[in-house]
Amino acid sequence: MDIEETILPGVGIRYDFTANSGVRLALVIDREGGADLFTFGEDDPDRAVSRLQLEPEEASQLAELLGAPRITQRFAQLSKEIPGLETRRITVGPDSPYAGHPLGDTKARTRTGCSIVAVIRGESVITAPTPQQRLLSHDVLIVVGGADGLSAVEELISPPPTG
Repeated sequence: MDIEETILPGVGIRYDFTANSGVRLALVIDREGGADLFTFGEDDPDRAVSRLQLEPEEASQLAELLGAPRITQRFAQLSKEIPGLETRRITVGPDSPYAGHPLGDTKARTRTGCSIVAVIRGESVITAPTPQQRLLSHDVLIVVGGADGLSAVEELISPPPTG
């Protein structure tokens, strides 16, 4: 699909594309993070037939919802393209020593050579989480690295029970 990007000075960015169904769409993302989604009729490609206006928080939530499967899918595709690179979903269990603590406390990259590239929390996705991002019980971490490193992250985040 071809996406045409247009800078709108003082407003934001407009993305135009045609869906496989033939519907022409335009997405305008304003400087404050809000978004307007327009659809256009076939008879007049310059006249919008509908508009969905999203506040910044709504636009962010929608982007996260749409991004969650795409992020996982893209990393799965990368795993096929780059030998030795794998992805794994690792759940932060209620007994994890890192539940309630910042991601940086895990030192996952330093200790295992793997990167935590996203955190899925319920219906939302936190892409490129910072070291300050607090991990919560039931978060699902998207981790990229080698097989041994992924196993090490899994053991680090959800260690086997002792005893």
